[in-house]
Amino acid sequence: MKAIWNDTLLAESDDTKVVEGNHYFPPESVKEKHFKPTNHTTECPWKGTASYYTIEADGDKNENAAWTYPEPKEAANEIKDHIAFWKGVEVKES
Repeated sequence: MKAIWNDTLLAESDDTKVVEGNHYFPPESVKEKHFKPTNHTTECPWKGTASYYTIEADGDKNENAAWTYPEPKEAANEIKDHIAFWKGVEVKES
């Protein structure tokens, strides 16, 4: 799978975890230079607290377009530190 925004490859992996229809990419598959942490968080009853990143590519910013669970609840341990996308980021097969 690969994640693309603004014609920029953000992540690519053959080992994503699919949870609730979202592909979670392992941390080593993500191009870190495009990610800036934000203070935004959300709470999921069974996964825990999600932390967000703003994506920067080709001079544009996509606020809070990626998220991760750095300290998930036990039920979501398989996606610890993995990154998922939304807000116009295209996730498709490689």
